[in-house]
Amino acid sequence: MSILAMSVLETIRSPEDLEKLGPDGLTRLAREIREVLVETVCATGGHLGPNLGVVELTIALHRVFDSPRTPIVFDTGHQSYVHKLLTGRLDGFASLRQAGGLSGYPRRAESQHDLVENSHASTALAYADGLSRAIAARGGCEPVVAVIGDGAMTGGLAWEGLNNLGTSGRRVVVVLNDNDRSYAPTIGGLPQHLSRLTDRAGYAGIVAGLGGHAAPADQAAARPTRLPTRPTAACGVSLFQAMGFAYIGPVDGHDLLALERAFAQARGHDRPVVVHVRTEKGHGYLPAVLDEADHLHAVGAIDASTGAPSKPPARTWTDVFGDALVELAERRPEVIAVSAAMVGPTGLRALAARHPQRCVDVGIAEQQALVSASGMAMGGLHPVVALYSTFMHRAFDQTLMDVGLHGLPVTLVLDRAGITGPDGPSHHGLWDLTLLGAVPGMRVAAPRDAATLVEELDEAVAHPGPTALRFPKAAAAGALPALARVAGMDVLRRPPDPHVLLLPVGALAGAAVQAADRLLADGIRCSVVDPRWVLPVNPALPDLAAEHDLVVTIEDGLRTSGVGARVARVLADAEVDATVRVLGVPTQYVAQGSRAAILHDFGLDADGVADTVASALAGAVGVGGIRHRGARDRRVRRPA
Repeated sequence: MSILAMSVLETIRSPEDLEKLGPDGLTRLAREIREVLVETVCATGGHLGPNLGVVELTIALHRVFDSPRTPIVFDTGHQSYVHKLLTGRLDGFASLRQAGGLSGYPRRAESQHDLVENSHASTALAYADGLSRAIAARGGCEPVVAVIGDGAMTGGLAWEGLNNLGTSGRRVVVVLNDNDRSYAPTIGGLPQHLSRLTDRAGYAGIVAGLGGHAAPADQAAARPTRLPTRPTAACGVSLFQAMGFAYIGPVDGHDLLALERAFAQARGHDRPVVVHVRTEKGHGYLPAVLDEADHLHAVGAIDASTGAPSKPPARTWTDVFGDALVELAERRPEVIAVSAAMVGPTGLRALAARHPQRCVDVGIAEQQALVSASGMAMGGLHPVVALYSTFMHRAFDQTLMDVGLHGLPVTLVLDRAGITGPDGPSHHGLWDLTLLGAVPGMRVAAPRDAATLVEELDEAVAHPGPTALRFPKAAAAGALPALARVAGMDVLRRPPDPHVLLLPVGALAGAAVQAADRLLADGIRCSVVDPRWVLPVNPALPDLAAEHDLVVTIEDGLRTSGVGARVARVLADAEVDATVRVLGVPTQYVAQGSRAAILHDFGLDADGVADTVASALAGAVGVGGIRHRGARDRRVRRPA
């Protein structure tokens, strides 16, 4: 069914419009929402499985709670697509995750119903704590609603939020969306506890007390049945009750009547309450339900009829890393991989399948990952901690004060580094080079192609101290063989008597080589050198730079504090008489868009690099903007 054929969903321009729907209308609305989700997300890519699982949950939330007067905070935010459709954004939904279109996460500029743009996990309860304090401070009595998945509940910040909320006495409703997984199945003691709550004596009676079939909202409100919110012999004690919360559930997350009754009861509480909701990730779309890996958690463009990719996927940097790690682990028994709830997305699935005991998933807990890895390294292992670059920030203290301070052999592998594209500001990996450059003893590599990724991973694991590799979310770059290796740096282009030295970081080496080839046609001779290990700056670089009039660094990290800024400082300290231009991303939050388009906008593609070189040389002294060699400062160190 196309969006144009929709009728019930088209009538929903705000949550208030839900009040006029009866049982049949609500059932049809849920079906139409799923059809729109499948039709749109299969075309644009995005988080499909999580949103299919929260259709009824989100409808019920907006029927019971008065958004935006009652704040509703979605943890992680990737499951907010249904919320967007119920708050007047159907017309723009086809632009989801496109440049200038709707964000794949809550976004304050889009709607008054989007309060928090939190697309990193485990934050919602801390937000709810702060919001409820603010409401109480101004004499208000509205509750705050925080929707959090059981996977996000494995994060340490979620437990800090629970600890602060449990005995606060403030009106906070924690909706625990329990679907047994984040990307992969939820790990640790929490899922076992939730399972015991679901399987406990009396569960069938509790579900029956909630209803179990569609009925009008006013009819549901008239029913006298209430759920137990304090420990009873039948229910046992939930962990949440032990921390001071009232507890309601478990509730069938696909039964609108049961959800509305549970939420209405929670709304009536004058203290914090947890509503435990059981949902199925991918519910209502068979390809998602049958996808054992992650229930189509996050997809690119796929065939809506089958759930298969629309075209054969290209081999990605992640694929290359995953295969290289398996081969490396076969040779080096001390290698052990660590994931923060992303075994599949970070390329560890093959290792986990072959050597399950050598792949550790700690849940959505990057701090735990780094400190646990530190302990492993102290015990003689070499942990390879695979994270998204944007999630590494949450464990910077542990990288600095646990891995770094002890000089431990731990390797960070940062997927989705640099410009990532359609997931927007929170998911670009722009800060890793800035942060890792501040860790004493940390060595950072940026592979330019598949062969150098394999090589540099091997070097990282052989190194006795902390190391990191970074690569983007993209198809792996084509092979760029080196002409020579000088002091550990790969020379990719080396014309006679070169004018310009181009220093690309990682995957941007291809753009640098293309720019050099174009500039050569205009008589501008450019060396292109891949530093390979980009941090700290290679001590041989000043001598290499001294052979050139202009040095241009190229990175998809922050230009003010990344590799280029450090290169400029090193050359200045060495009194190298060459102009330095640093190409990178300004210190700003970068909007969603395709990786190629964003790189172009910041002058980080071949055209942008060539334009920068031509512009920089245009104002220099000498014929064609190229300075005479004899004018060089005699204090410059010369290469051997």
